[in-house]
Amino acid sequence: MREYLSFALFIIFFNAEAQKIRQPVAAGYIGLGAYSKNFSDGYSFTQNQAALANVKSASATVYTEKRFLIQELSLYSASIVLPTTSGNFGVQADYFGFKNFNETQFGLAYGRDLGSKVDVGVKFNYYGVHIPTYGSASTFTAEAGILLHLTEKIHAGIHIFNPAGGKLGKNQEEKIASVYKFGLGYEVSDIFFISSEISKQEDQPVNVTVGFQYNLIKQFLIRGGIVSATNSSFAGVGVGVKQLRIDVVASYHPQLGFTPGLLVLFEFGKRKESLPGE
Repeated sequence: MREYLSFALFIIFFNAEAQKIRQPVAAGYIGLGAYSKNFSDGYSFTQNQAALANVKSASATVYTEKRFLIQELSLYSASIVLPTTSGNFGVQADYFGFKNFNETQFGLAYGRDLGSKVDVGVKFNYYGVHIPTYGSASTFTAEAGILLHLTEKIHAGIHIFNPAGGKLGKNQEEKIASVYKFGLGYEVSDIFFISSEISKQEDQPVNVTVGFQYNLIKQFLIRGGIVSATNSSFAGVGVGVKQLRIDVVASYHPQLGFTPGLLVLFEFGKRKESLPGE
């Protein structure tokens, strides 16, 4: 079964016009706070690096999901954020797949504010794919983002991934897709936030993601949303205890089924009195 799966992944991978970007199925959930100032967390920068500017304390985050309940399609991601007086740094490492087909990515990000109204960020990635029977290939990509704090409650942003077009293979025949995003966030109150994002990935239809976060009570949040391109939805709950936050996440695709996920975030050197937004 695994040999057939790796062969199928090989065919999909090397016959696409542009290699599709590997994102968590629940990317809309874990990156929900990217277009905000008070609801961002230590993982928001993975969706827009400018969100690093709004992180107040060092943190470490781990996320894992079993895509459509198939073990061979599991994704593991970890990140570390380190604020400094000269801007904030982020490191991200991802692994997707299994021994017969896997993708890895390692990225280094930097973000800072340019005053009270503008935040900027950039990230450089090393990406590799490995298929034992067919070999390995790797390349470098870059991405950048900007956030505009239009008012105290309304925030807008732009994110660009791989505009130069990193390529894979000895003959550079496989191109990594470019992605362009525009996001908008509205902090309705101290406990309720809504976000929307329009994205266009190369050779893919336009996608719209809409989500919300509601801090039902202190130390307990609810997130949910929909993704238009796949007609799918996501939801989850997060519980905070001091510096630790644990989110249980679920995504649903109408044809492929459920994807369970788990997010664990730990903040260093700060007693966590409330979840983002409070």
